[in-house]
Amino acid sequence: MDTLLEHAALQPGFWTITAIVLITLVGVAVGSLPRLHMNRATIALVGATALVLVGAITFSQAYSSLDLDTLVLLFAMMVINVNLSLAGFFRLIGYKVIHWARSPKQLLALIMISAGVLSALFLNDTIVLMFTPLVLEMTLALERNPLPYLMGLATAANIGSTATITGNPQNMIIGVASDISYTAFCRYLAPVAVGGLLLAWLLLLLVYRREFFSSRFAQTPLETPHYHRPLLIKGCVAVTLMLIGFFTHLPIPLSALLAASLLLITRRTKPERVFREVDWSLLVFFAGLFVVTGAIEKSGLSGRLFAVLSPIAQRGMAYFSAVSTLLSNLVSNVPAVLLFRPLVPHLADPHQAWLNLAMSSTLAGNLTLLGSMANLIVAESAARKNVRLTFAEYLKSGPLITLVTLIWGVLWLNLML
Repeated sequence: MDTLLEHAALQPGFWTITAIVLITLVGVAVGSLPRLHMNRATIALVGATALVLVGAITFSQAYSSLDLDTLVLLFAMMVINVNLSLAGFFRLIGYKVIHWARSPKQLLALIMISAGVLSALFLNDTIVLMFTPLVLEMTLALERNPLPYLMGLATAANIGSTATITGNPQNMIIGVASDISYTAFCRYLAPVAVGGLLLAWLLLLLVYRREFFSSRFAQTPLETPHYHRPLLIKGCVAVTLMLIGFFTHLPIPLSALLAASLLLITRRTKPERVFREVDWSLLVFFAGLFVVTGAIEKSGLSGRLFAVLSPIAQRGMAYFSAVSTLLSNLVSNVPAVLLFRPLVPHLADPHQAWLNLAMSSTLAGNLTLLGSMANLIVAESAARKNVRLTFAEYLKSGPLITLVTLIWGVLWLNLML
């Protein structure tokens, strides 16, 4: 191994490739590059193109490095989410659940439960995008401090998404790469999500105890949201069929594509309207990262990374989780998972490592405001209403929630595996 790595380092262009990879990953982590109008998608795409041009990976190898199962799954889930959003599904569910709250503690609990459960079924980013305006409307109408509830929404969406393969993009990558069934994934990681939600709720009550000393409030002043009944029924049928496919071991991308295709057979909703809401930049981002990580593997950089990480990972689940959490916060969780993807099959227990990676890379998103896209969506949506969820405010509870939920996750997986 050492000889191969030394040989790779001596190859022409090795350090050029390394520089391109580092610039790309740093740009993806930060979300921009100095003096350039670029986002994560364009940085990943330009980085991938540069790596092809310098010979880190051939054009045909770049095509081969695209994980079409993951891209299809992600696209299908976006189509499903757009249709449910147009039907008013998320806002209706949020209204129904939050309307039951009769005290600040109950309100926080119901926000976190609804966000956690829905994030397990759908992409967590979609849930926070739909729920943040509702939570702000509710808390401001009740004259409550919105920050604890926004923290509850963000952290619960991340924690809840741990439970399933379709909860977040990094779990989709792991689900496809590991061949772990949807049922098995849920069996191991759903309890981590449930326990994590409870722990996060208790910690937020502790951190913001002044907010939750208040007495009960009489009613929740929200109007019943508008929804499109025929599309809502159709969406629920499609999601039910998708879940049946998941739990009967139909290929996960095919199950999601079946549901998406059913929703695209319509007389009422124009396809342009659906496709206009699909996050195409996220698909470009994923495609670019697949090529970048393919180049990392072809150039020998992944071998160097494996040489560094393998001894740590082999020391136990807690060490593996710590490395995953650190890397997820350095380069973001999706690139971190893609960096681990070629390494995990060579570890002593790949099955355990995949589940640990899904758990730790997702829960790591709660460490800082920049830890996950869901956090940033909540902060940006709140800022439009002049509510500031700052980096410092997030640090009051985010790191503590991350630490406690990671400890719970490691203990649970050690018990089960």
